[in-house]
Amino acid sequence: MLNNQRTVRIRFGDCDPHGIVFYPRYFEFFDACTDALLGREGLPREKMLRTYQIDGIPLVDIRSRFLRPSRFGDTVESRFFECGRSNFSVRHKLYNEKVLAVEGVEKRVWVVPTKHTSSRFKGQAIPQEIKERFCGLRGRQQASGRSHEARLRKSGRQHDHGKATEQAHA
Repeated sequence: MLNNQRTVRIRFGDCDPHGIVFYPRYFEFFDACTDALLGREGLPREKMLRTYQIDGIPLVDIRSRFLRPSRFGDTVESRFFECGRSNFSVRHKLYNEKVLAVEGVEKRVWVVPTKHTSSRFKGQAIPQEIKERFCGLRGRQQASGRSHEARLRKSGRQHDHGKATEQAHA
């Protein structure tokens, strides 16, 4: 799968009074790293929108884990790790002095404009050539991320008289 590494330029305005990156800024870093990953593949976002006549690749889910503070000169590794029918996911790992500091996962949807629905756009199947470029797929869906997420969802549920109920985890 395609992988990209980028040094993040952390500025004074990205930090709180203690010099630690303010957490919402990571999502901006991740978005910029996704753009860099697309650009490395020869598909800057603007070109991709124009070439494939899509309306965009909006973010529909994002998760992150903050393990240690980030400082100037941190490095982000980004890679595609899952391609679905109309969505793909990118995993970002931000390293501080070669130690994992933050991990984030973005899920994006390949969308086209609609004319006959109340929604402004709808998901559309990602062309196979794009799946192959992003995830290295050869006519099959990448299962690594999907099976892991399915196990996590399943482990968070218990059955009570035939009904699934969520368990509270403290």
